[in-house]
Amino acid sequence: MSDAIRIDATMFQIYVHHEISCVPRHWSEVAEQVQNSSHFKNSDGHAFLYGIWRSQIGLPRDVLTIVSVWPDMGTASSKSDDIFSRLKFIKSHKTKFLAPTLRPKTSEPPVKQGNYAFRWFETPENNYDKFLQLCEEVWPSFESSFDSQVIGLWRQQPTDKDSVSTLLLTRRPVLSMWERSKIPKTMAEKPLAKN
Repeated sequence: MSDAIRIDATMFQIYVHHEISCVPRHWSEVAEQVQNSSHFKNSDGHAFLYGIWRSQIGLPRDVLTIVSVWPDMGTASSKSDDIFSRLKFIKSHKTKFLAPTLRPKTSEPPVKQGNYAFRWFETPENNYDKFLQLCEEVWPSFESSFDSQVIGLWRQQPTDKDSVSTLLLTRRPVLSMWERSKIPKTMAEKPLAKN
């Protein structure tokens, strides 16, 4: 495991997870406004858009998940919510700051079509290193068995001293592969599916 996952997040790019609740049937207009936001069209390099996802399963249909990338925690905390201050059709939004752990290795946005799943984990601090080790060990088998990709695992900032919140982002080519990854098909897959 890399020691970089323990370094203070103020030293590296910060990812910002935005959960946007849109006015019913206006999610596409909100997504377009975000894409065209001056925050991401500027040339100063302060921020860029990592991705916009519409909820397909698990959240209401008019919820967007938006991830942006900022140069440091100070810039992210002072400017990231400004993106939404003048946009139309937003009922509410929540913001969480994230530092990359094992993945992503670069801030290059994911571009493949498919079903993206966002999954939050809460891990006791004293089990966090073991959690990362297990992730690192199981991901290659998971990816090859289910034609899937682990896009990233981010640690929420600031951290709680008793537990660690992490966000896992995975991609499957189709929803049926997501379903398939939840139920073991053969005896060989049973140990993988338990994790």
